[in-house]
Amino acid sequence: MNRFGPVLEHQGVRFRLWAPCVDDILLEVEGKDPLPMAPAGEGWKEALVNCSVGSRYRFRIGDQVMPDPASRFQSGGIHGWSVVCAPPLSDPAWRGRPWEETVLYECHAGLMGGFKGVADKLTALADLGITAIELMPIAAFPGTRNWGYDGVLPFAPAEAYGSPDALKALIERAHALNVMIFLDVVYNHFGPDGNYLPLYAKPFFRGDRPTPWGAAIDFRVKEVRDFFAENARYWLFGYGFDGLRFDAVHAIADEGWLDQLAAGLKREAGPRHIHLVLENEDNSASHLRNGFDAQWNDDIHHALHVLLTGETNGYYRDYADRPAARLARGLAHGFIYQGEASANRKGAPRGESSNDLPPSSFVDFLQNHDQTGNRAYGERLTMLAEPVALKAAVALLLLSPHIPMIFMGEEIGSRSPFLYFTDHHGELARSVREGRRREFAAFADPAHGREIPDPNAPESFAASDPVRDAPEADSWRKLYRRLLAVRRKYVTPLIKTARAAHARAIGDKALLARWEKDNDILVIAANLGSTAVPVPPQSGKLIWGETKGDFIPPFTTCAWRLP
Repeated sequence: MNRFGPVLEHQGVRFRLWAPCVDDILLEVEGKDPLPMAPAGEGWKEALVNCSVGSRYRFRIGDQVMPDPASRFQSGGIHGWSVVCAPPLSDPAWRGRPWEETVLYECHAGLMGGFKGVADKLTALADLGITAIELMPIAAFPGTRNWGYDGVLPFAPAEAYGSPDALKALIERAHALNVMIFLDVVYNHFGPDGNYLPLYAKPFFRGDRPTPWGAAIDFRVKEVRDFFAENARYWLFGYGFDGLRFDAVHAIADEGWLDQLAAGLKREAGPRHIHLVLENEDNSASHLRNGFDAQWNDDIHHALHVLLTGETNGYYRDYADRPAARLARGLAHGFIYQGEASANRKGAPRGESSNDLPPSSFVDFLQNHDQTGNRAYGERLTMLAEPVALKAAVALLLLSPHIPMIFMGEEIGSRSPFLYFTDHHGELARSVREGRRREFAAFADPAHGREIPDPNAPESFAASDPVRDAPEADSWRKLYRRLLAVRRKYVTPLIKTARAAHARAIGDKALLARWEKDNDILVIAANLGSTAVPVPPQSGKLIWGETKGDFIPPFTTCAWRLP
């Protein structure tokens, strides 16, 4: 039984709030007299009111009014009224798709025109060969524009994107097209504006463990674990999302909760396919043996970025030495860092052995919201890399048996930036703007009009529209469509059973990798450099690219399949 959020009953609506630090709380339902909430044990307060779906409500402590932390929808923003909603009902006939068929497309609902805008674009994405879209976080946030990671009401779809009914319609449209839909959820922190939990539920946080976003959420507390477990269930089994991507779980001191959550969700799903994906800077491979399907593989991204751009600053330092060999290791064994010392961690070890995990345990990408948006000017690889080298890297990404992810706009060769954008006001807006400019001060060039963009300026959001500047969109679409057709025919059938046989560098910017199961073999050779490199003769069918005798030409990826 759900403990958080309003519950529809025969007599009306039961409102509940976990508020262990406050005795006197009023429930205000619009159009009715304020009602004191009664103690219900273990810090809970509750009240039963004769109202219905569509009723607006909020809580009051003294002079302070606040929304329900488990609000299902807001009217008037995160500081406004919570709205009683009918429970979403997913389609029992939809069983999802197997993980090995996944080709992810990460997108921002706001930049795509809200939930309806995403739904309108699904046919074109499905035609391209995309089998799953992943929405960046949609939890209610301050204002009308946000990157997604400042959410404070995890159960409430952002008003700016559309109503709960519009979100349900998006999911139904995706499933009608045989496209899965994933949601990025943030359980490691709340945003800086609109989090009222410390006023009445201080045990929700722990004072002994700071994070970049403030005090850590305390997963030792049962109510905290229940809050986020209910949230995961709500999206998966209420709305019918096919999977969740858990943001920055390295910032969750979980005491085993993450693996318990994954196991419970998989049990509840039964025969239906649901997929659980992690972001984890610690490369903790153990989670991938305990219910989670895959992890975002930053290692692969970083090595590819060094090869494509030559950048070795910041976290790319760990990949500056022998990037092709490091990339080969990542393709063969998942993580590049499996316990080795990391310069970015001042010599401390990073990661765990992942050699036993299947290729499908790793989600690879050339770009994502983090790696693009966390640049000073949000440049995409179309602005940083040689186009021919980038296309060779795209072929490597989409023909590898790892799970590929495409960042919105890549499929059209977008040259628009993807900036960090928010809609804060007052002192918080100033703090965010100045903090961003301090962080990237070395990149500013005011003499040539190169100021660090203001995250709060509407122009930063508008500039991030990926279709704003894509002069070669058709040729990029054709490339992606062809590659995904080859993947579907030759690579996907191999993914469940194949394991890496070997992988090695065959040049400063070239590598050879081989996966096999019995006589079922996939070989990929990728040359991201400007000179041809020799490659051993390969048997089997050449399914992509071309060789020149015993050489792979510059900026070329080749793939062979046997039988």
